[in-house]
This record gives sequence, C-alpha cells and structure tokens, in this order.
Amino acid sequence: MTHWFHRNPLKATAPVSFNYYGVVTGPSASKICNDLRSSRARLLELFTDLSCNPEMMKNAADSYFSLLQGFINSLDESTQESKLRYIQNFKWTDTLQGQVPSITEDEAKEVHRSLKIAAGIFKHLKESHTPKLITPAEKGRDLESRLIEAYVIQCQAEAQEVTIARAIELKHAPGLIAALAYETANFYQKADHTLSSLEPAYSAKWRKYLHLKMCFYTAYAYCYHGETLLASDKCGEAIRSLQEAEKLYAKAEALCKEYGETKGPGPTVKPSGHLFFWKLGNLVKNTLEKCQRENGFIYFQKIPTEAPQLELKANYGLVEPVPFEFPPTSAQWTPETLAAFDLTKRPKDDSTKPKPEEEVKPVKEPDIKPQKDTGCYIS
Repeated sequence: MTHWFHRNPLKATAPVSFNYYGVVTGPSASKICNDLRSSRARLLELFTDLSCNPEMMKNAADSYFSLLQGFINSLDESTQESKLRYIQNFKWTDTLQGQVPSITEDEAKEVHRSLKIAAGIFKHLKESHTPKLITPAEKGRDLESRLIEAYVIQCQAEAQEVTIARAIELKHAPGLIAALAYETANFYQKADHTLSSLEPAYSAKWRKYLHLKMCFYTAYAYCYHGETLLASDKCGEAIRSLQEAEKLYAKAEALCKEYGETKGPGPTVKPSGHLFFWKLGNLVKNTLEKCQRENGFIYFQKIPTEAPQLELKANYGLVEPVPFEFPPTSAQWTPETLAAFDLTKRPKDDSTKPKPEEEVKPVKEPDIKPQKDTGCYIS
C-alpha cells in the first residue's frame, strides 16, 4: 500500500539533549533527563525502521511521553502546568512548506486499525493540545486546525479503502460496496475542501491526490450501484450509472497524470499503475457491456439523460477514529524528582533555546521498492 496512499514527508525534529546544567540538582532528576534523551532517540529511530510494528511503536511512544508528561502537567493532576513547562523548546520541520501485494487478513487488519489510531491521535491533538501551544500555530503550518483535520479525514478514508477491498474480495452485496465507496469519496472530498483555502504552492499536490481518490471511489460507487439497478430490472438506469462510472474513471486517470506532474512535498505515488486501479476500469467496461446486451435482448428500456443521484448510506464498515489519550505520567516523576529541578539556577544565557540559524535535517525515509503487483488481495 506504500505506492497507493499519498504521504507528505515525515516531520523531522532537531536533536534535544535534555541537559539542564545547574537546574538538575539530584540523581532522580538526572535519570529522568537521561531516560528522556534515550527514549526520544529510540522513538525517532523507529519511524524509519522497516522492521517496526505497531506494538513496538506504541511501547516506544508510551515510554517517551510518560516521561515528558512531567514537563507538561502538574504532578497533582490539577489543571496547572508543570513548573518545567517552559524549560525546553523543540524545533520541527514543516511538511508542506519547508504496496505490498497479497497482504494477509491480519496485515490488512493491522493497516486498518493503524489508520484509525492515527486518526484518533490527530483528533486528540487538535481538540486537546494544539489550543495550549505556547506559540500558536501559524496559518498553513502543520499544527494549524485545517491541516490536522485533513489528516484525520484522510486517515478515515484510507482505512475505509481497506474495508472496501475486503468487501470486494468477499463478494459482499453490490449495494453495500457502492455505499462504502460513496462514503469514502465523500471523505476525500471533505479533506480536499478542508485544504481549499491553503496556499496552492504548498497544498496543490496533496489536493490533487485527494481529488483523484474522490473521483476513483465515486466511479466505484456508480459501478456497483449499476449492478444493484440491473439486479432490480432497472437496466436503463444501470447503463446510465455505468456510463457515469466510465466518465469518472477516465477523469481519475487524467488526475493521476496531473498528480504525477504536480510539484510539492512528499513522494509521488502511482495509483494508476496499481492493479486495483486497473481492475475498476475493466469492471466498469465489462459491466456496462453486459447491461447494454441485456437491454438490447430483454429490457428495451430508455437510458436516462441524467445520471442517477447517489443517495447511498452505508450501515456497516464506516470508520471512526480510535479515541486516544497520552499515557499516564511516569512513576519516576515524584514531588522529590520535580523539586530536584531548580529553575532559579537556570543560566541566563539559555542554551536550550534553538538558534535562529539552526537547521533541522529532513528525515531520511527508507526507499520501499514496489514489488510485483497482484492487486492487494486480502487472503
């Protein structure tokens, strides 16, 4: 699926030493700082480790964030901030401005759940943490509400794509597949609309991807809706639905080319070269020809000039973000440990603040080569 889902570059961060000379006055505070440094380094390593699995990532994230909680929240669980809230600044890159074939059912479930968890994390950050930022997010930057909302919706849409692939493989009712495809297309349209007010120089490539996925899954919806209409002896309407699917599929093909030619952040994926993409084109063509034959031999129905209005609602398979909470504050944080940080001894020349000229190096992402494509069957 690496070459099917568009991804912006990984967000890189400058190194943090957690060295607070003079401020740290005891061994427990020193251990907290050492553990923070090593757990943060371990977490960052996993982002580019191809052998990393969701459990490894969660354990590493919990280890780091449980320690970081003492720098953010009061230990007595009140609404007050930690006295260490302002001791450390972090510097990050900005992602916009600055397919594995024959996957198993368990792997598909893992992808599906991981995307739902990701949606939940983005949602939690947007609702609970970005409003508390010391420096408010600038417009068009990663932590701005429009971008985070677009990430939430895209994660939901891509998780639903896994649901659709599964429903097709198991030959579920065409009506259910059509409804799921329509809901997924709406997700992509909503994400695209969320980014519509951003500067095109930064968002054009991402939006082109969202637009092509919207057209692709709307074509899927019309294709399977046509099958449903044919099964109800509405052959004329079925033909018109398939004609609309054919038109939208051609538009998705054109958008794939435009997406590949659009400059912007993130690696360029190639959906049109994916067998899952080709299969829809063949399915639309074959189903349309079947409907036309049936209409010529049996039904003799008039073909409507307007495409049928899709008013499809899926009752099953819809994706919701998995609720997320940061782990509890590490047991290493005690009142004595916090007291061992003496802010009155903080150097006046605060070396923890990033220098204006300091450059954050981009994350070097692993180059995952596409393998022979068998259409991402879920076996």
